[in-house]
Amino acid sequence: MIVVLKTGCGDAEIQEVTGRLAQEGFKVHLSQGVEKTIIGAIGDRSRLEALDLEALPWVEKVVPILAPYKLVSREFHPSNSIIKIGQHEIGGSEVHVMAGPCAVESRAQIIETAHAVKEAGATFLRGGAFKPRTSPYAFQGLAEEGLRYMAEAREETGLYVVTEVMDVRDVELVAEYADILQIGARNMQNFFLLKQLAKINKPVLLKRGPSATLEEWLMAAEYIMDGGNYQVMFCERGIRTFETYTRNTLDLSMVPSLRALSHLPVIVDPSHGTGRWNLVHPMAKAALAAGADGVIVEVHPQPEKAVSDGKQSLTIPNFNLMMQDLARLTTVLDRNLKGVDG
Repeated sequence: MIVVLKTGCGDAEIQEVTGRLAQEGFKVHLSQGVEKTIIGAIGDRSRLEALDLEALPWVEKVVPILAPYKLVSREFHPSNSIIKIGQHEIGGSEVHVMAGPCAVESRAQIIETAHAVKEAGATFLRGGAFKPRTSPYAFQGLAEEGLRYMAEAREETGLYVVTEVMDVRDVELVAEYADILQIGARNMQNFFLLKQLAKINKPVLLKRGPSATLEEWLMAAEYIMDGGNYQVMFCERGIRTFETYTRNTLDLSMVPSLRALSHLPVIVDPSHGTGRWNLVHPMAKAALAAGADGVIVEVHPQPEKAVSDGKQSLTIPNFNLMMQDLARLTTVLDRNLKGVDG
């Protein structure tokens, strides 16, 4: 539920309401705006009558949240959530580009790519150290060695690291090296993993499952937030449909849909969403036009030699062209492409 306090309510009155809620076992989240103070409370609705909050003179109204996802909903948190990572903010006026190879193949490859995407304007380095592959015989990643290479690239370039965690046993290890922990599409409903990520103090990039509905995706985010980690970002990466020309169908309607229903930031992955390098650039522009807070794309110095996802990886020159286009577009959208001047 949401408790809306009257204008001019002071700290003592706010403490009175939050104290009562906490005493009855509610999880409390305070949102103080310029004109209104809103208290979000998650718990047993049957306890509301005993509290009788509307009897308090400084309570304007008590509104139940009808959606099954509570903490994720915009009802609970009307303003956009902004996730701070170092000097960067995701979810506000800044637009961010996360770029790098599908898989960390070697120290030289990830260092070269990091410097190149940094120079073009990327603010985050993406790369897979643990690779979930359809075939057990395919390259599975360098594991901790790959994480060390990405950390070294961060030291050299200042780029923050985004990488996937696949197993509850690896959460602490990956969190030691990464700035954002990614939940891949295959693990969107791995609830044990989601619960473990709820216990860490690191942002989580939650990719949409290949067949997940919007509500299922929102509920997956709810698992993380319910466990105490409010630093969650959605990542639309395409869904499986009958279409075979593209790897997936990039559902950009989810961007405004998520922004209407939730306060959490939205990132779009046009690389996995299309599976074709020549579609990444136009779909990245479309994603930002739809309201995304950033894009995550695959870039490789030599895509033709990549151990995975070479067909959807941009070359460094093509990435530079895309960044120039995105910079012009964000100006029109009255936003700022962080990392690019003009």
